[in-house]
Amino acid sequence: MEAWSKARPVLALFFLWIGVEAQMKIPPETVQQWASVFSAQLRDLSTKYSGSLLLQKKLKDVEPIIKMVDIDGVDLVKDYADRIERMLGSKMKSVKRLAESAEDADFYHDFNATLEFDYYNSMLINTADEDGDPVELGGDFPLEENEHFNKMAVNTQQSTIQVPTNVYNKDPDILNAIYNSEALNDVFVGNFQKDPTLTWQYFGSSTGFFRIYPGIKWTPDTNGVAAFDCRNRNWYIQAATSPKDIVVMVDISGSMKGLKMTIAKHTINTILDTLGENDFVNVIAYTDYVRYVEPCFKGTLVQADLDNREHFKMLVEELHVKGEAKIKNAMKESFKILNEARVSGQGSMCNQAIMLITDGAMEDFRSVFEEFNWPDRRVRVFTYLIGREMTFAQNTKWIACNNKGYYTHVSTLADVQENVMEYLHVLSRPMVINHDHDIIWTEAYMDTVLPKTKELFNTKAQSLLLMTSVAMPVFSKKKETLSHGILLGVVGTDVPLMEVMKLAPRYMLGAHGYAFLITNNGYILAHPDLRPLYKDGKKLKPKPNYNSVDLSEVEWEDAEQTLRTAMVRGETGSRSLGVRASVENGRRPLFLRNEYFYTNIDDTPFSFGLVLTRGHGKVMFVGNVSVEEGLHDLTSPDLSIASEWTYCETDIDPAHRKYTQLQAAVRYLLGQEPDLECDELLLQQTLFDAVVTAPMEAYWNALALDDRVESGVETAFLGTRAGLMRIMRYASPETRVAKKFLTPADQDNLFTVDHFPLWYRLAVENPPGSFFYYAVNDKGAKFAVATTAVTVSAQGKTAVAGAVGLQMSLDLLEKTFWAITQQADDTDCSGVDGLCPLSCQSDDLRCWLVDNHGFILLSKERKEVGRFLGELDGAVMSTLLKMGMYKKVSLFDYQAMCKNSHHHASGGPTPLGPFSVAAAIARWIFSNALMFLLDFNLCGLWHSDYFVDAKAGYHTSHKQKKVEALVPCETAYPGFTYDASVKEANGVIKCGRCQKMFVVQQVPDTNLVLLVTEANCDCSRQYGPIPLEPKEIKYNATVKCTRMKSQKVRRRPESCHAYHPKENAKDCGGASSISLSIKLFSASLLLSGSLPRMT
Repeated sequence: MEAWSKARPVLALFFLWIGVEAQMKIPPETVQQWASVFSAQLRDLSTKYSGSLLLQKKLKDVEPIIKMVDIDGVDLVKDYADRIERMLGSKMKSVKRLAESAEDADFYHDFNATLEFDYYNSMLINTADEDGDPVELGGDFPLEENEHFNKMAVNTQQSTIQVPTNVYNKDPDILNAIYNSEALNDVFVGNFQKDPTLTWQYFGSSTGFFRIYPGIKWTPDTNGVAAFDCRNRNWYIQAATSPKDIVVMVDISGSMKGLKMTIAKHTINTILDTLGENDFVNVIAYTDYVRYVEPCFKGTLVQADLDNREHFKMLVEELHVKGEAKIKNAMKESFKILNEARVSGQGSMCNQAIMLITDGAMEDFRSVFEEFNWPDRRVRVFTYLIGREMTFAQNTKWIACNNKGYYTHVSTLADVQENVMEYLHVLSRPMVINHDHDIIWTEAYMDTVLPKTKELFNTKAQSLLLMTSVAMPVFSKKKETLSHGILLGVVGTDVPLMEVMKLAPRYMLGAHGYAFLITNNGYILAHPDLRPLYKDGKKLKPKPNYNSVDLSEVEWEDAEQTLRTAMVRGETGSRSLGVRASVENGRRPLFLRNEYFYTNIDDTPFSFGLVLTRGHGKVMFVGNVSVEEGLHDLTSPDLSIASEWTYCETDIDPAHRKYTQLQAAVRYLLGQEPDLECDELLLQQTLFDAVVTAPMEAYWNALALDDRVESGVETAFLGTRAGLMRIMRYASPETRVAKKFLTPADQDNLFTVDHFPLWYRLAVENPPGSFFYYAVNDKGAKFAVATTAVTVSAQGKTAVAGAVGLQMSLDLLEKTFWAITQQADDTDCSGVDGLCPLSCQSDDLRCWLVDNHGFILLSKERKEVGRFLGELDGAVMSTLLKMGMYKKVSLFDYQAMCKNSHHHASGGPTPLGPFSVAAAIARWIFSNALMFLLDFNLCGLWHSDYFVDAKAGYHTSHKQKKVEALVPCETAYPGFTYDASVKEANGVIKCGRCQKMFVVQQVPDTNLVLLVTEANCDCSRQYGPIPLEPKEIKYNATVKCTRMKSQKVRRRPESCHAYHPKENAKDCGGASSISLSIKLFSASLLLSGSLPRMT
């Protein structure tokens, strides 16, 4: 026993020794030597084939003749804002001319109930019947593809008319209004001649038709239906009415079951669709008690932005009927909400209205109105009687007529659209009577109605796919109808935001600089970090909230929102912010000091801002050479300039549209096109850059002709601040790994309106002369890129002149790397403390080249290239983070899309084409004639909302299928950056039964580190991977409610038209007939027969 006691310490040590495997020792000095040798060879390779030293020398030679310029952000923002004001001002003048012409035409026209008039119906033009003859309202209409209009086939001499399928296209009201609007044709053409940068011009009639210039062939949807109704569009609604506060009251008592509830929900959704970001809303459901559909919004109004509108729609869909209807309490609650908003200065501070949706009111509730609304009648009440019964119609109408509202009877789904639109015409009366032609500008939107729009999703910068519209109401000026305040319609034109942002040239803003526009509500119109699209499978689609992204959600470092507040208020000033920016889809964090300069755009609700990065972003140089010398080098075959930049304005004169920017610049400089408007400073700098970089072409060609270009060296390239690029392809297209690199499809690596190339932005944040290396994974094609900045110095200042680089295959790098990191068997190992000879090819070692953001450039496993080190070896990455060699950077994405499982209505009826519709009608008439006539208006079968699957939520009979959808969310994700002051590190990681040694050595004069670690010690149980995947930021119910209700600073529109003493409030609606319109029925059948079958 005593012997056993003495032996225990010895045995314990023995078991400890066998319990932890002996560690492998990696000599740090060997790894250091490898890193040093590899650095030298990598630098020799990069400088030789990129020509960086030659370019830097040529720039050094011209330093005595260049001028350094400090960019003054205050002057620049004012200059750019003035340009934008002039551009937008010209659009407003065009719209004013249209409004004047439309009003004059109506003033001198007497209504003719028997008018017969043929016009070009955009659905029917160039369409023949069975005999080959043009169909009625069709005829030959010449169309020609036009570059200015997205290469669509158009007619710039004539406009066409689009009529929604559910509107009878030969109704006397329609024909008279179309006849009047013929006067707009000459104005359309004249406007386009005065301002050739104009895009679509149009007139949306209150009767439902849409006149568009230039004329086009309108394509129906897959059901053969023209569902587009101009009166639903934001530009129409905003121009027709002033801002408004709306409380929707919906009856959900037991009597509302079935079709009534379906119609009521559709009515609410349609009302919500008429609201915009300058409006405020809430929705109350009532039975024997008052229920807010969103309890969080109790007692208040919320901004009717896209997010809130969609949120209300989702909640409305979940409403169920029960109990007995008691309107009085709900009506009182609605008045209290509106009164509180008015007294506290919240909401729109303009129009206020209550929308009562019910199947009947048993009394008139006079006492409520006496208490809350009379005699001033500040709140209008609109009533919607749902269903066939007319028992309580009189009270429902009385409520509307005695509160300056409008009464409508909605008996079918097809009635909803027309009846909801009536309230807009009522709200427009004070403005119409007073003839206040307020010009409105819409928030950003993506027009997916016109053909070919979706094709742009893959070809243009996401942030610049959007447009805004400028619009103006058109009134009847006839004295006999003055008190009725008749709105004839709205005229407008679209303004692509890409064209607006081109007025803030990129070259002046530098590699990380940018310009942006926001609305009076703080929402983004244009910003390089705006991402309005998301990928749903293989398709790009607009995000549900793409046009209600707040500035604070993009410039999220503005934590106190001082920048946002100042801009929303229309102030002029500047701010400085330290920001965590990122490039390469957020993978690579950058720390920048941004200077923000901002001002308002007069006569618009917009504010304009620009950003200059402190340091290299605020200094540029200007050189000068003769046109003759510059032109010679500008026409070199290896040279290109930024195709999306404006060196010369080619869109003013149609004859110039055929020229590329390079062709236009050359012709202007040669004197062949003296009328071109060109940016003289940009052209001057482009010519200078062409001359300075010209020797690079000869240098690259000499290397290529020498026939000794190393296999794997594929492309050399350079770019300058003027958007000039030179490219040398050392490898043939057949042998190149990087086939897409620097081609027109490679937008990330080209100069665009949105950004400088990725390699340029990475280079300028690296020390000049030191190469930045990174791996690229282009759909499985993996390669490496090396890039470095070149500079000029003069007058005691230094400016970045450009970037130069090399693209090479991984095979080339691997061949060099593995040769260096393999010690021969006869290596002298004396004095080496550790494993010797050492080889990265050994199965016992793992060797990685890792860049400064933690991404792998080289590995024995090709599949690991481009991946984050922490995902592959959490133990080593965690240790490097603790040692301070790498640092974690918290980044946020407030435009993310996250998975969300919910019940989605699908599996509804198959969308019907026109012939199927006719057959369906016949079957219905014979089998269910009575119920059919009572429950439906036939034209509803052509109404898009009834059959289009996207609107399937209106039907309660659909099967519920659980699907996983993507919804807007907020996420946080990590980025990592290397501390360059830490040159080397090594250590041992204890991992249970083994210990893992690692050695990290900085590769001199690069952004890389060489990591060598033991391969056979698995630490995955002790150290999990460090993922880069973003995590959704979730909020508890209280915080979520507070965020939803919070109202950021906003600037109200300047004008408000809520009252006029001459308004005829007696025009307050009446019971609509439920009898079928034979004329409309016949017309619809004829129309369906004349349309081609849609498959």
